[in-house]
Amino acid sequence: MKYKFLEHTADAKFQAYGKSLEEAFSNAALAMFSIMTDTGKVKAKIEKKINVKGDDLKSLLYGFLEELLFLLDSESFILNKIKNIKIKKNKKFALSAIATGDKISDKYELHGEVKAVTYSEMEIDKKMVQVVVDL
Repeated sequence: MKYKFLEHTADAKFQAYGKSLEEAFSNAALAMFSIMTDTGKVKAKIEKKINVKGDDLKSLLYGFLEELLFLLDSESFILNKIKNIKIKKNKKFALSAIATGDKISDKYELHGEVKAVTYSEMEIDKKMVQVVVDL
């Protein structure tokens, strides 16, 4: 299982899993976009390089998901998958990845909108992340 949605009153809450922290971050991105469209039907026509930094893992996850929402808002980019994701720690945490996907078009059915990522109820361990997004 890549992710599952949990009960939440007004927003969307999910847990994403992986064999590694990187895979859990990747699956969190898929979970977030699955709120808006069927990511399995999105063609991998465009690649976007993602590079974010954070003081801790929560700010890194927040920055990663917000960067993807920025691409959605600014370039109408919808996600197919995340590849080549790497998380490193020096003084700060750094994440690099490639997001593949396509531009929003009438080929894709859109349902719902994610407005923002929140820190509310965010949890991170070695193989699971939990996120609440504002709808």
